[in-house]
Amino acid sequence: MTTYVERAGLSVAAELAEFVEKDVLVTGVSAEQFWAGYAGLLADMAPENAALLARRGSLQDQIDIWHKEHGLGDGAAYRAFLREIGYLVPEPAPFMVETENVDPEIATMAGPQLVVPVMNARFALNAANARWGSLYDALYGSDAIAGEIKAGGYDAARGADVIAWGRAHLDKVVPLKAGSWANATGLDVTGPALRVEIGQGSTTLAKPEQFAGFRADSSVFLRVNGLLIEIVIDGTSEIGAADPAQIADIRLEAALTAIQDCEDSVAAVDAADKVQVYRNWLGLMTGELCERFEKNGNTIERRLVSDVSYLAPDGSAVQHPGRALLLVRNVGHLMTTDAVLMNGQETPEGMLDAMVTVAAAMHDLRKTDGQRNSRAGSVYVVKPKMHGPEEVAFANRLFERVEKILGLTANTVKLGIMDEERRTSANLAACIKAVKQRCVFINTGFLDRTGDEIHTSMQAGPVVPRGEMASALWLSTYEAGNVDAGLAAGLMGRGQIGKGMWAKPDNLGEMLSAKKTHPEAGANTAWVPSPTAALLHVIHYHEVDVAKVQKNLIMRDKAKRDDLLTPPIMEGRNLSPEQVTYELENACQSILGYVVRWVDQGIGCSKVPNIEDVALMEDRATLRISAQYLANWLLHGITTKEDVLAAFARMAVKVDAQNADDPAYQPMAPGLDGIAYKTACDLVLAGATQPSGYTEPLLHAARRAAKTIA
Repeated sequence: MTTYVERAGLSVAAELAEFVEKDVLVTGVSAEQFWAGYAGLLADMAPENAALLARRGSLQDQIDIWHKEHGLGDGAAYRAFLREIGYLVPEPAPFMVETENVDPEIATMAGPQLVVPVMNARFALNAANARWGSLYDALYGSDAIAGEIKAGGYDAARGADVIAWGRAHLDKVVPLKAGSWANATGLDVTGPALRVEIGQGSTTLAKPEQFAGFRADSSVFLRVNGLLIEIVIDGTSEIGAADPAQIADIRLEAALTAIQDCEDSVAAVDAADKVQVYRNWLGLMTGELCERFEKNGNTIERRLVSDVSYLAPDGSAVQHPGRALLLVRNVGHLMTTDAVLMNGQETPEGMLDAMVTVAAAMHDLRKTDGQRNSRAGSVYVVKPKMHGPEEVAFANRLFERVEKILGLTANTVKLGIMDEERRTSANLAACIKAVKQRCVFINTGFLDRTGDEIHTSMQAGPVVPRGEMASALWLSTYEAGNVDAGLAAGLMGRGQIGKGMWAKPDNLGEMLSAKKTHPEAGANTAWVPSPTAALLHVIHYHEVDVAKVQKNLIMRDKAKRDDLLTPPIMEGRNLSPEQVTYELENACQSILGYVVRWVDQGIGCSKVPNIEDVALMEDRATLRISAQYLANWLLHGITTKEDVLAAFARMAVKVDAQNADDPAYQPMAPGLDGIAYKTACDLVLAGATQPSGYTEPLLHAARRAAKTIA
């Protein structure tokens, strides 16, 4: 039972009030100032938040009616209707973003981006520390290099393959003037130049400007497309002792940025959960977050790592960031929280996130040295699940208000727009313009965006099988249009244009082959599921000069909004019973595998085996697309309620077997009467009526109920 205290007319959960007042607020911001300001913000803006949500519902109702009357209908008539109801707004006149004080990791550099649940301190620290890592370790321990690792200690044959791969990569991205890195017998820094010994002679870099610096007798730093590579020299190590040049490792600058997530990857449903989320974010901003855990019988302590120090070619000292630049993803406009009540009612969770995460980040803003996050003096907030420019403009005003309450300079808070809702994609330029003084980030996300695509067109007809979505016209248009809009608005050199997550954390060899398409498409960042994945994905940014790609893309023909607004509907197609059954079981298994961990254990993001037992990195976006997909097929008679429930029952047995080794797991079968199982079924059976097809309302209610029972 939550205990509340009164603050400025609000009922605030006692543990939240104590945390904010004792730990979050910095000198100069009093508790009275914070709570009075927040009470005024809620009084003024919560009704507008509710009106925006009502507007979402009204637009969806009108679209549903149109499709019921016209089916898929004529494309031109459909688009005219969307303009008439205000779903589509006129394209704004050309403009450029005006964002200032943006750190180079976001503004000018290109590289991988991690997304992690900030509620898990260990994951949060791992992501923050993923700026640097060993390429040798990433290659040796993953499937990026074919073959199995032989048991019984170091596998010398695999090690040789790793070293050969690493040297070949150096030849490709930092070539020598003559010869190959594979034949190097020594490295020598003489004055401002790097000399690489090969046999009886020596050579230099083909591009001498790629020599970034050194540590005397221990390492050499090279630069490729703005990213550093460290060649570690250590003749006393096992690897270095066997190497003619005593090269012990190749370390890469990898995850330039990391999103600490308060939203899709966490299961935070009450005041206690929210305090844990905020406490970890605060620890990252103060630099004091620490996590201790047991591994192989030893206690390991994890903290934020230090910056990287070395000497430039001219001998001057260089201090380079050792950690990823951190952004924080707040929740969207939909959900409310019982952590703060106004007039006895829950209040918008996104507003509480805005106040507390920005206040916590002020600890970082006040630093002048040491472990700083933003050297440019900014706070980076990613705002998800916004529908169109009205909602983006509302977020802009929200953070204006937060800045005034906390005494921050205007536009200290920078915003990232997640382009994951159809109305945002269709009006992306207008969305960017609404935050043109804050915008530092836009990105695409296949899963959430597909979920909203299905929900928006729910009444138009049955959607194509899930595997065909990737080749649908709207999706390729969406991906290209996002880049087009960002470049046209001047994000090049000012912000990130991002692409989505690699969902198979154990299939990194496949990622290494496939994910190069992201920088080639003009994205200067893309999401990865782990530090190891970041180390491998950064190779693509060595090979692709994204700034050059973006300059070329500015001149191409722009993606057409008409194509974006073409729903992926099956017209006159009949699927075989076998195909329908497979799609049903595939989606039901995915839903159960995620929901049972979310509801019973409070795990918002994890590796969930799919129907073929391949581990996929799952969060609520995956759940949304699966639930909406089946809800659509159920609505249009591709399947029946009885078939859906039968598939859920069969897949419960499979998911139970997949989790048999987890001592905390609660089996669903044979009873099929647990809260998690019932919630999974409801996500499909009630999917067509859920707001925008979101899963949060049902999940939060189920998790709260499960916590009460526990």
